[in-house]
Amino acid sequence: MTSANPSSTPAGPAAEPAVEPVVEMHGIHMDFPGVKALDDVSLRLFPGEVHAVMGENGAGKSTLIKVLTGVYRATAGTTTFDGRAVRFAGPGAAQDAGISTVYQEVNLAPNLSVAENILLGREPRRLGTIDGRAMRAAARVHLDRIGLRLDPASTLGEHPIAVQQLVAIARAVAVDAKVLILDEPTSSLDAEEVAELFRIMRVLRDDGVAILFVSHFLEQVYEISDRMTVLRNGRLVGEHRTAELSRLDLLSAMLGRELTTLEEVGRLAEQAAEQAGGTPVLEARGLGRRGALAPFDLKVAAGEVVGLAGLLGSGRTELVRLLFGADRPDSGTLLVNGRPVSLRSPRAPIAAGVAFCSEDRKGEGILADLSIRDNLVLAVQARRGWARPVPRRTKDELVERYMRMLDIRPNDPDALVGNLSGGNQQKVMLARWLATDPSVLILDEPTRGIDVGAKAQIQKVVAELARDGMAVVYISAELEEVTRLSNRVVVLKDRVKIAELTEPSVDDIMHLIAQHDPEPRLEAAS
Repeated sequence: MTSANPSSTPAGPAAEPAVEPVVEMHGIHMDFPGVKALDDVSLRLFPGEVHAVMGENGAGKSTLIKVLTGVYRATAGTTTFDGRAVRFAGPGAAQDAGISTVYQEVNLAPNLSVAENILLGREPRRLGTIDGRAMRAAARVHLDRIGLRLDPASTLGEHPIAVQQLVAIARAVAVDAKVLILDEPTSSLDAEEVAELFRIMRVLRDDGVAILFVSHFLEQVYEISDRMTVLRNGRLVGEHRTAELSRLDLLSAMLGRELTTLEEVGRLAEQAAEQAGGTPVLEARGLGRRGALAPFDLKVAAGEVVGLAGLLGSGRTELVRLLFGADRPDSGTLLVNGRPVSLRSPRAPIAAGVAFCSEDRKGEGILADLSIRDNLVLAVQARRGWARPVPRRTKDELVERYMRMLDIRPNDPDALVGNLSGGNQQKVMLARWLATDPSVLILDEPTRGIDVGAKAQIQKVVAELARDGMAVVYISAELEEVTRLSNRVVVLKDRVKIAELTEPSVDDIMHLIAQHDPEPRLEAAS
């Protein structure tokens, strides 16, 4: 396999092992209406290896797994398993063949025993009924294989989530799996639980199982994986031996270095930077949430854009949700314009002039069955209270102003938001909060999943708002976008703030993220 983008990462395939791959996917394409999720992607899994699939959100990792396990049928391409061409009818067929998947969310029955979960659907029977003694004995064999000391008769729900996940692995390999897929298995585990998971993975690897491992924690990938495949925007970047690919080269491969020329955005950002400064409009002191984000300090002044940079899972979204009161912190305080603000809910931050556009546009943003008009005035109406409706004339003025300002299309306030493009839906969300005249605007991935033109428009609006005095906190997975707009950039890794940089370059940020170990550790904070 050669690199699809030689300029961003070393080209060429990883060293060939002495055995044939147990899985080989070649030239995989996956099309959905209006979206090409996978574009000529290939993947090889070898027996006795842990193979990490790396890429940012939207890179195609989950889609590739679903093609392999039969959830999706590829538009084009071939898959071989154990030397035979296959196209599984579904996950059940894939499991019967020897490919088992354990997802981030444990999909077991907590009201049943450990043994019943491990052998569910394959229970030993005697005289037409389930043989409980034989089932517990068989479950013990599977638990012993991975070195998990657990009473097979105990109820699964009595055990912590981490233990339940290990039981899910025992169930997955109980079918004599040749391939084990672990999709984000460590996202809710602490350091000791991760160590136990990795011990079990090594046992299975040494038994010849091919393990496909998906994680956004870089250090874990380098600790446990033997080989990795890197995807970006649905395309293959390259396959590498983990030991031969530096962290910096991996980040370059995952994030890319293509720069879109946005000269006007850059000019506006420079104007805003010249005017920024003074007393903080927003100030967080020791704000944190146990298990989610280590305590941090942050100041944002009028006219300043502070960017948040880090890989998926680094704590960017967790940080801004604490600032907005969407998640309740268990330490620290927040001040807006010098006054303490309660963070029991978003109500007080909104009243203090804080606005937040969530990354989850469909789940926490737009109301698809309402019109542009109704969506746009929603936050204004909420601040007034439902007993005081926004006058029709005021509503029309707000809608006309912000539809024109953000170039929302179609230019029809009665059009349903659910029928708009992703870029125009994002503009409606932004307009909703701008209509409240906030002093602080928090934007979490405002340009994700929208076209290049809409991205440029939204970045231009952000730069203009900062130039006019608004304080902005900005998150984007695209580091070039963050550095283009931001006066300062806060860098996070493994849910810890590790640095705060003034006008950094993309290389500056990537070097920091590539460092081995952030301090302090999140575990110490929790």
